[in-house]
Amino acid sequence: MSGSRLCTLSACEILAAFAAKTLTPSEYLTACLEQITQFNPKINALAAMDVEGAVVSAEEATQRWQSYTPMGPLDGLPIGVKDLQDTKGLLTTHGSIRARGHVPNDDMPMVARLRAAGAIILAKTNVPEVGAGGNSCNPVWGATGNPFDANLVAGGSSGGSAAALAANLLPLCTGSDTGGSLRMPAALCGIVGYRPSVCVIAHPTRPLGWSGISVLGPMARTIDDLTLMLEVCRGHDLDDPLSAPVSARFDDLPEVLLQDLRVGYSEDFGGAPVDPAIRETFKARVETLRPHVKECRPVDLDLGDMDRCFDILRAESFGVAFGAGVQENPDCFGPLIKENVALGQTMSLADRGWAHNEQTRILRRFNALMREVDVIVLPTSPVSPFAWTQSHPTQIDGQDMDIYYRWLALCYRGSLSGGPAITLPCGRDAYGMPFGLQMLGAVRGDAQLLSAAKAAEGLFAAKTETARPLADMETLAPSEIDLRSIVTHPSDLTKPNDPNSHDLRTAV
Repeated sequence: MSGSRLCTLSACEILAAFAAKTLTPSEYLTACLEQITQFNPKINALAAMDVEGAVVSAEEATQRWQSYTPMGPLDGLPIGVKDLQDTKGLLTTHGSIRARGHVPNDDMPMVARLRAAGAIILAKTNVPEVGAGGNSCNPVWGATGNPFDANLVAGGSSGGSAAALAANLLPLCTGSDTGGSLRMPAALCGIVGYRPSVCVIAHPTRPLGWSGISVLGPMARTIDDLTLMLEVCRGHDLDDPLSAPVSARFDDLPEVLLQDLRVGYSEDFGGAPVDPAIRETFKARVETLRPHVKECRPVDLDLGDMDRCFDILRAESFGVAFGAGVQENPDCFGPLIKENVALGQTMSLADRGWAHNEQTRILRRFNALMREVDVIVLPTSPVSPFAWTQSHPTQIDGQDMDIYYRWLALCYRGSLSGGPAITLPCGRDAYGMPFGLQMLGAVRGDAQLLSAAKAAEGLFAAKTETARPLADMETLAPSEIDLRSIVTHPSDLTKPNDPNSHDLRTAV
């Protein structure tokens, strides 16, 4: 099998081939490196890489598989880790000029779990500066282009992960999600992205341990690959007070039949602006689903003042993560981060109390709704991918965006419940770009949502118009504007973090 064909295999297929000794980790890594060398320059999805370490790790994994002693369920599988997440010995820049030489001494806990399961940490994946926004571009690595059109955004903040998966550079990648950072790029690149319930994957590096709007999650090309990774990542940590032991096994989900599902749907999550063409695509997907489920009806997702609530909770996190740094050295931060910090400084203790109270009311209204349906489906993105040179859409369906992340409302409104959400690739939109169908589940109903999503995945895969679109990297033209043309402070291992600066943190 050719190297390019090997790279299209799912993670489950690759691991099965390792077990059958028809493929070795070293052979698969070689194929990945060839794919990366040939195609990553077109989309700029990857940041730092550890090729030498990966080669050694693959050789060791090959020997273990040959002796039938794999060290874990992901042994020998190269993966990408989002560049907001610390990786021991591997440059982790957060897309920030403050950290362009930052090499962590330890893995963050989720990464440590993946490494202990045998995964090879081959590459970091590109992000917006410190994860702020839905466009993965920064002054250290440049911009990430969409594998279906390199002139357009891959989404963010997990845009590098989504693009790497869609381009078949890597079989699995990590992500994180506050207001859609994982779901949005998955939708725009035609892959699967999962935001678990806040209790599932411990996030002990979150600045505000009691605020659950930011979670960690897996990204993959199929539900089976995603649940394989989720099973490794899940777990409790005492330093994350919102995490909890999870009894369900995600790599052995109960079967759910579409004919038993009660499906609610919303075109706009309580009135968020959506491009009319995206609405029409979504309506068509609902009609594809309708004949196969027990019930399919509209639901009212106007759950409260979700935008103001999210604004306050997000500003709170950004203020804690970056407020001192912006005050200490404002020139080291871009305008979006400073805008978030400044927004938080206009808010009072009364605002904070209102937001947490409103989030509780939103949760209870959502819980009442989820007693009537099993899942809720809606679009993930209100627009098709736009030019990567544009920070964000300034207007959607005639409505101005008052802040740069408002276009993510279809995602961030769902974050407020603390429950699970998944984005499934579901054909293409009217503009020929990937369309992502978002599914929401009941709080702590992760296994049930994933089972329903797997059933829907099978239905969509069987139809040409709803099957996962495949990027053609051979014919993809480079971006008309060099994706690295915005680099002003490239990575530099001779520029370690200033020991007198505040701790490097992430709010997402």
